[in-house]
Amino acid sequence: MTLSPYQQPQPPSTVPAVFRSRPATPSAAPPSPPRPHGHGVRVAEPLAEGDRGRLLSGTHHDPHACLGAHPVRGGIVVRVLRPYARAVTVLAKGLRAELHEEGDGFFAGVLPMPGIPEYELLVRYGDAEGSSDGGTELRLTDPYRFLPSLGEFDLHLISEGRHEQLWRALGARTMTHAGVTGTRFTVWAPNARGVRVAGDFNYWDGTALPMRSLGSSGVWELFVPEIGEGARYKFEIAGSDGTRTLRADPMARRAECPPSTASVVEVSRHVWQDADWLTRRAGWAPHRSPFSVYEVHLPSWRPGLGYRELAEQLPGYVRDLGFTHVELMPVAEHPFGGSWGYQVTGFYASTSRLGSPDDFRFLVDSLHGAGIGVLMDWVPAHFPKDDWALARFDGEPLYEPADPARAEHPDWGTLEFDYGRREVRNFLVANAVYWCEEFHLDGLRVDAVASMLYLDYSREEGAWSPNAHGGRENLDAMAFLQEMNATLYRRCPGVVTLAEESTAWGGVTGATDHGGLGFGFKWNMGWMHDSLEYMAKEPVHRKYHHNEMTFSMVYAWSENYMLPISHDEVVHGKQALVAKMPGDWWQQRASHRAYLGYMWAHPGKQLLFMGQEFAQGAEWSEGHGPDWWLLDPAYSAEPDHRGVRDLVRELNQVYGRTPALWQRDTDPGGFCWIDCDASDDNVFVFLRYDEAGDPLLALSHFSPAVRHGYRLGVPEEIPAWAEVMNTDSLAYGGSGVRNRAPLTPEPVPAHGRPCSLSTTLPPLATVWLRPVRGPVTPGAPHPHAP
Repeated sequence: MTLSPYQQPQPPSTVPAVFRSRPATPSAAPPSPPRPHGHGVRVAEPLAEGDRGRLLSGTHHDPHACLGAHPVRGGIVVRVLRPYARAVTVLAKGLRAELHEEGDGFFAGVLPMPGIPEYELLVRYGDAEGSSDGGTELRLTDPYRFLPSLGEFDLHLISEGRHEQLWRALGARTMTHAGVTGTRFTVWAPNARGVRVAGDFNYWDGTALPMRSLGSSGVWELFVPEIGEGARYKFEIAGSDGTRTLRADPMARRAECPPSTASVVEVSRHVWQDADWLTRRAGWAPHRSPFSVYEVHLPSWRPGLGYRELAEQLPGYVRDLGFTHVELMPVAEHPFGGSWGYQVTGFYASTSRLGSPDDFRFLVDSLHGAGIGVLMDWVPAHFPKDDWALARFDGEPLYEPADPARAEHPDWGTLEFDYGRREVRNFLVANAVYWCEEFHLDGLRVDAVASMLYLDYSREEGAWSPNAHGGRENLDAMAFLQEMNATLYRRCPGVVTLAEESTAWGGVTGATDHGGLGFGFKWNMGWMHDSLEYMAKEPVHRKYHHNEMTFSMVYAWSENYMLPISHDEVVHGKQALVAKMPGDWWQQRASHRAYLGYMWAHPGKQLLFMGQEFAQGAEWSEGHGPDWWLLDPAYSAEPDHRGVRDLVRELNQVYGRTPALWQRDTDPGGFCWIDCDASDDNVFVFLRYDEAGDPLLALSHFSPAVRHGYRLGVPEEIPAWAEVMNTDSLAYGGSGVRNRAPLTPEPVPAHGRPCSLSTTLPPLATVWLRPVRGPVTPGAPHPHAP
């Protein structure tokens, strides 16, 4: 049979090796009678009973001091731990020497040599004499002949919590060490009594591969020759609490496809093609640029497609609709698909459900090639309790706080991170850098920021302890977020971070050197909640909730905002966006279209979740994704769902070529109300200005009536206005009520202005008007009109 160098045959037992425990103390059984040995190999001094027992029980902190080759009086002692082996022979230049068996898998002998040679081991399993297959011999390099493969500078940075490329130091990395190829395994487990490497190369029995502790850093290391890409592994950890568990690598860059949980040795071979994109991105000013986001749950966007198949369809679809970016719901590995990726166990591994890490790189590269930026949801707020992952990793709370009241997340049955521990903070900061450097992501949307910032988040009185100043702010979480943002912006030019922060915490997008958290944008959850509450009301009742649509402008400049209609708003009984609207099907679609027009004109960037771009009526389900069949002309000849999608495309196109809608999103001088008090009419009218002072006039009418001769005060210096967007267009499924000719101001005062327009307000519609430059021909359509 064919085995890897560390894949010893299973022992002759009814219990498979993967489930067999090793004896904690030396066996009392005498060793087998010695075989003849070459070159005068002497019997070595017995291994100290304490060392022998710790090696067998997996609790030795320095196995290299006992195993491998060491100078002794009269030669070089070589000691090997190979369970179930029948014989071990040392092979070196001019030397072939069989070691003495010492029992319990130990073999040793003193070689008559003046110095330590480069050597290999020939390990024989089975009884060559009388066995049907002649036994098995494996030739391998001894892992215990090598000095540490991790440098002192790396260890210093890890100890300081300042290793910004932590994934290059910890985890499994293929390399050539002292001229030998193999894989370096490293893991941070400062409380462990011992750590061993177990994998498919040794039947998940780590007895033969104990790791060494690298001192106060808390890091354990072992270079294993001949193990390479694709090997599956875990760390067998003897915890400080007496437990023994097999743990997935916290730094694994690839994981098995769930429900399997092993880590996988990964080597990237992707050749990036997006150098031009990264160069352009470095000069991108997101607050003064078009920024329109399509949120996607990759496993359900087109169920059954992997990363590479998605790369054939998603970029073209998003580009056709005119979005500048996609935002991917979490891609990091997670055991339960129903969590949508928000309960992460593999923070450094893209989910294997859709393919390899290089397949994911290919998707990102393809999106960049189509001119689409890529954001990803990132979840540093909590992690699940699975006993093969991070929880009590080395027998004690490590990634989570030691205080159970602080560690337990009250809402999700998960554990929170200990942001006050520098190594944990480093783990997360480096993780943010990892996704942007290794996968060329253009930004991270940070999930559940509010749950991180407040010590009393979802906790009853008496169930939390105040900070050092007596407050409820989590000062450690604040420092972590500031460090993460500052590090990411420094290392990755042009990236952007976005916070899902649902409270009125001040300075979320403020500069870190002024005490802010340093995010680029904050999701405007207040705008989302208030505007959807308004839209859910029957038009006759909306006048009593008018302030819910205008209140957002009271605080619009306090942060840099993104307006989100995300997955959270279309699941768990909240209904799809179109289904939130009252009235019959026509009115629902009309309100849906009008709301999108209002959203795209409102200060702030936009985010829309998949399926809402064509008014899907059903809630989103990760099991089947969007109802694409609604767009099939065979389903309906009417432009109902297709019309809404066409509207979204046109909104993005007009938005992209109209600087007034994005150039001054964070400048109060770029916005001016025309009428914010027309509650009886359900009308909102405002101006947006670009940096040159050119305006766009946006009016939203959330009543099903048609209003003729509706007066709007306008700047007197503009000679004429024309529609550039009307959500009631026939092409979008509307009724076709329009202002067809350019509108010229009349010297009729309105809204505190000396001039005004007489307009027609379509039913349940948003209309955008732009100045007409050049001669105006009465009755002629404007070239930009739909």
